[in-house]
Amino acid sequence: MTFTLAQLAERLGARVDGDGSVAITGVAPIENAGPGQLSFLANPKYADHLRTTGAAAVIVAPDLFGVPRAEVARGAALLIHDNPYFTFLQALTLFHPPPPSPPPGVDQSARIGHRVRLGDRVHVGPMCVIDDEAELRDGAVILAGSFVGARSVIGADSMIGPHVTILPGCTLGARVRIHPGTVIGSDGFGYAPVNGKHEKIPQVGGVTIGDDVEIGACCAIDRATMGQTVIGRGTKIDNLVQIAHNVQIGEDCIIVSQVGISGSTKLGNHVTLAGQVGLIGHIELGDNVIVAAQSGIVKDLPPNTIWLGSPAGEMAHQKRVIAATHSLPETLKRLRELEKRVAELEARQK
Repeated sequence: MTFTLAQLAERLGARVDGDGSVAITGVAPIENAGPGQLSFLANPKYADHLRTTGAAAVIVAPDLFGVPRAEVARGAALLIHDNPYFTFLQALTLFHPPPPSPPPGVDQSARIGHRVRLGDRVHVGPMCVIDDEAELRDGAVILAGSFVGARSVIGADSMIGPHVTILPGCTLGARVRIHPGTVIGSDGFGYAPVNGKHEKIPQVGGVTIGDDVEIGACCAIDRATMGQTVIGRGTKIDNLVQIAHNVQIGEDCIIVSQVGISGSTKLGNHVTLAGQVGLIGHIELGDNVIVAAQSGIVKDLPPNTIWLGSPAGEMAHQKRVIAATHSLPETLKRLRELEKRVAELEARQK
C-alpha cells in the first residue's frame, strides 16, 4: 500500500513540512527506518534520531523536541501534529489494517448447549463449547477451543481469543477483547480454618466486565465469593495478571504484566499499576493513583498520588530514601569516624 505524504497528512490531520509528493510505502522505528518509510518521534529521549534517521518522513510535535529544523536529517520530511504517537498509531492502521472478522456461523465441531441465544453475525470456531443458556450477542467472535459457561453473556462485537475459558455466570460488555489462555470466573482463593484444616468457602458470585475492556493472555480473574468481581469500562490489562475475588476496578485503568490484586481491593478510575505491583486485600486506591513497578501496597492510597517501593512510599519521598540508601556504606564509614573522634575527645577530658 502506498500513499503520498500529502495524502497521509490529509488522512491524519497533520501538516506537511517538506515534499508532499514523497511516496510512503510503510512504517518503521525512527532508528531503523529507510527510504519510503514513515516513522515518528514522541519521546524527547530519542530526539537525536531526528538528526540521523533515514526515514522518508517523521511524525513529530511542532517544537521538534528542540531540534532545529536545519539539523533534521537531510531529505527527511516532517508531518507535524500535536500528538505524534496517536497519529502514528493511526498511520500504522492505514498500512496494516486489522484482519477481517471470521465469517458468521458455527463450526460443525463446536458444541452448542440448550437454550443458547446467538445474535446476528456470531462466529463460533472449531472445538468451542457454548454451554446451556449462554448468550452471544451480535457480532461476537469465539475463536477455536474456547469455552463459554452456562448463563454467561458475551457482549456485542466482542472477540474471545483461542483457548479462553469463561466459566458460568460471567457477563462481558460490548467490544471486549480477551487474549488466549485467560480464565474468567475461576474460584476465588477462600478457605475457613476449622479444627486445624482448611474448609473451602463456596464461590457463588460472578464476574462483570465493562464495555471496551481488553485483557491479555494467561490472566486469571476470579469470581466473587458473593456478588461480582468488576472490571470497569475501558480498562486495559496486560498478560499474566491475577485479579482475586470481589476486586472492584474502576474505568480506564491500566494494569501491566504480572500484577497481583488480592481479594476485595478497590481501584478508582484511571489508576495505573506498573509491572509486578502487588496489592494486599481489602484496601482502596483513589482515582488517578499511579504505582511504580515492583511496588507493594499495604494500605489505602489517596487519589492523584504516585507511589514507589515495597512497602510503598510517596514517589518524591521514596526517591530520597533510595538515594540515601545508595550512599549508606559511605555514611556508615563517616559515622564510625565521628564515633571514634568523640571517644577520643571524651578520653582527653577525663
